[in-house]
Amino acid sequence: MQLLKQDESVRFLGPQRTKDFSASMFKTAIKATALSMSLLNISVLSIFSTAHAQTNTSANNENARQLPSLLLDLSNVTVSGLSSGGYMATQFQLAHSDWVKGVGVIAGGPYYCAKGDITTALAQCVNKIEGSVDLEAINAQIARYESEGKIAPISNMKDAKVWLFHGTQDTRVVTQVSDLLHKQYQSWTDTNNIAYINDKPMAHVFPTLSNGINCMESESPFIGNCDYDAAGAMLNHLIDGLSTPDDAISGQIYSLDQHAIAGDNAKTLASEGFVYVPESCEQGTECRAHISFHGCNQYADAVGDAYTTQTGINEWADDNNIVVLYPQTKKSLFMPLNPQGCWDWWGYASSDYANRDGDQIKAVKQLLTSLNNRQSATTSDAALGKNTEMNHSIEAKNND
Repeated sequence: MQLLKQDESVRFLGPQRTKDFSASMFKTAIKATALSMSLLNISVLSIFSTAHAQTNTSANNENARQLPSLLLDLSNVTVSGLSSGGYMATQFQLAHSDWVKGVGVIAGGPYYCAKGDITTALAQCVNKIEGSVDLEAINAQIARYESEGKIAPISNMKDAKVWLFHGTQDTRVVTQVSDLLHKQYQSWTDTNNIAYINDKPMAHVFPTLSNGINCMESESPFIGNCDYDAAGAMLNHLIDGLSTPDDAISGQIYSLDQHAIAGDNAKTLASEGFVYVPESCEQGTECRAHISFHGCNQYADAVGDAYTTQTGINEWADDNNIVVLYPQTKKSLFMPLNPQGCWDWWGYASSDYANRDGDQIKAVKQLLTSLNNRQSATTSDAALGKNTEMNHSIEAKNND
């Protein structure tokens, strides 16, 4: 694999603060649009946010510099996400549960709920459940994936840490959908390791102490001023011994060239992704890694830096030696259709979307590993299972 020089794929963004369609294709396009809108609405605010994001990016180009060398423990990674990002967090965890040890999901549904079918996704996995969701059929698919080496052994899930959240005022993803995710995790994971918060009057947002919009509104940027620190509650459940953050924040947000790093695997992703690096990690401390997946209509071209700066995750990361990767999708008005920039949890990007052979899952793994450019025993490729049949090296998979 020919690697690009680091300065071709990474640049600094400054401080955090700072065809003719056949009838069937046409129907598929309409359904995909309906799915995205049922998760998160199209908002005029998104238009202004997009313009703001483009302005910020242009201004920050003047501050370009290389990402520092980082030493990461990739044997104990945690992931999280909101809505479509929650679906992706669970998919990524099951794909790599040998080294992804914790997951936080806000307003997400059961693994493989859509079964690769957008009609099923609309009918059972978002704002309603028509009929019943056959978890046994999903379990059979999980067993097939495991036997084919497409996910890590499901037995790894027994000791995983799981934090789930669903607001009582969330009508975008209804309670019954999140309940099914909880039921799945109960069948995989020691129940003592599962926290399910489902009693707080909050809408379809990422709840924070004071950032964002009215907590009762499901509107862009889908960060809610809820007087509730979801980031802190989640991370404290997933990781033992965290220090409460102080008022200062030392780290920086950098931009990653997702296409240069992940190649064709990143074709449905935005050109840029982001990573928050605490000062301690920049100075050489070995740090943990957390991946945070945004929701639909929360990608950077839609909401600027809102998701990468306002959830509260960075504040906790800053004082606890955690590097946070914020991979980014993009909207597409052509096939593969993804008009609201959702993560792939119904198969628009790849038939293997829910396992480690899925394009997006492969791309995010490549992004994560690219950050770990100062090796140690715990951060080597062996930590990601390079020498096992269950994992593939980035070099071997880059052109898949």
